[in-house]
Amino acid sequence: MPNSELGKAVHSLTSLEANVIARMMTATTENSEFIMTAPNVVVHVLKTLPAAASATFLALFPVVNPFGGVPLFFSLTSNFSAGERNRTALKIGIYVTVILIFFMFLGRFVLSFLGISLPILKIAGGLILANTAWGMVTASSRISAAECHEACTKEDISLTPMAIPILSGPGSIGVVMGLAADADSKVGYLGMVIAIGAIGLAVYLFLRLGGPLVERLGPCATGAISRIFGFLILAIAVQLVWDGVADFK
Repeated sequence: MPNSELGKAVHSLTSLEANVIARMMTATTENSEFIMTAPNVVVHVLKTLPAAASATFLALFPVVNPFGGVPLFFSLTSNFSAGERNRTALKIGIYVTVILIFFMFLGRFVLSFLGISLPILKIAGGLILANTAWGMVTASSRISAAECHEACTKEDISLTPMAIPILSGPGSIGVVMGLAADADSKVGYLGMVIAIGAIGLAVYLFLRLGGPLVERLGPCATGAISRIFGFLILAIAVQLVWDGVADFK
């Protein structure tokens, strides 16, 4: 092979190696950037409508825990007729939806007015959520004895204590406000609204149709399901605290 052709071959091989190395460096840089932004993955999830709706629903459902509210609902409505119980279940679902959407839209303005930063909100919400999860894991009552006594004497239990604080309590409100803080587009907010509406519908269906299911499962199975939800909520709480600490960096 002539020297000129050999030189061209060596030059082509060198150029090919340089291109391969450049592409590998670019891929490595992109992967490192992705890893660096991994703690803020929620921001990317909330950018599309299906992802925002599914992420919000999956985060809220174990916290709201409509299944766990069924036994208390039927005990508080034992003297109600079937029609009154169904109307009460519908009102509870509507109240839960309105409350969560209210805090989703106005929570950021309230925090700004009070001077509370978003990382602090995530940490505080995570701690409250952890307390809720611990109560579910240890089978503690979701309301105090005084609240239970008052509920037994009330004619309308839809707003209190069922909607607040049993279903849409501080834990679920903290989750909604934390997710809304990471939503930066109309699509993300619309997905969250759809998910909250689905949560309200799930609350209504569980309260209206869950009585026979809870009776068939019995206290042991119901308690086991609540403890599983409590474990999932505890994981969400730890994630909120972790994100809040990471935002300080």
